[in-house]
Amino acid sequence: MKFPSTLVEGRLERRYQRFFADVRLPDGSRVTAHCANPGSMKSCWSEQGRVWLSDSNDPRRKLRLTWELSEAGGARIFVNPLAANRVVHEALVRGAVTELRGYTGLRREVRFGARTRFDFMLEQGSARCFVEVKNVTLGLGHGRAAFPDSVTERGARHLQELIRAVEDGHRAVLLFCVSRSDARSAEPASEIDPNYARWLTRARDAGVEVLAYKCRITQRGVWLRQSLPVRL
Repeated sequence: MKFPSTLVEGRLERRYQRFFADVRLPDGSRVTAHCANPGSMKSCWSEQGRVWLSDSNDPRRKLRLTWELSEAGGARIFVNPLAANRVVHEALVRGAVTELRGYTGLRREVRFGARTRFDFMLEQGSARCFVEVKNVTLGLGHGRAAFPDSVTERGARHLQELIRAVEDGHRAVLLFCVSRSDARSAEPASEIDPNYARWLTRARDAGVEVLAYKCRITQRGVWLRQSLPVRL
């Protein structure tokens, strides 16, 4: 996924009310950017740390700028989970996820059951593969990336629905989009959300495939590149 324009670099002064970030620009001015990440963003930023913002160039938007990248602990991190699905979509189209090659159909935001939409559905004839994406930004040190960074009942429900998809005879995949440059593996953040960790293990045991792919993160764009081991 290539950013549509050059990112704006600045220094983060504070993040507040989850969706707002005050950033000091190189000319000394301060701007307020939209933060699309509703999680805790633990290990994703530090006060006065470097961040990069995209500009929508839309004067109708209340906040034209969106927080896309940050640096923390020597790592570059892609912090926009809404854009992560675009990164994965492009990767699926170009066949970058080895385990998911060979399908002829690709649909986004597919309803499954009464309350769930999976991010993608791949099709080959009558065969269906449901894919749910999670953007992984939490760093635990020593190259360990983890999800989630706060308790997620919605994430646990997605795992339950993926299990149901397998029971209905479909293929089901949870794909961790690992958005940290220092990551060498992915795992559930069991200390933050033990319920999610339990359901992830149950899902794996029930036949849900758990994959992790690391992003290449630059100021020009973000691309899914490298398979990582998943530790459960």
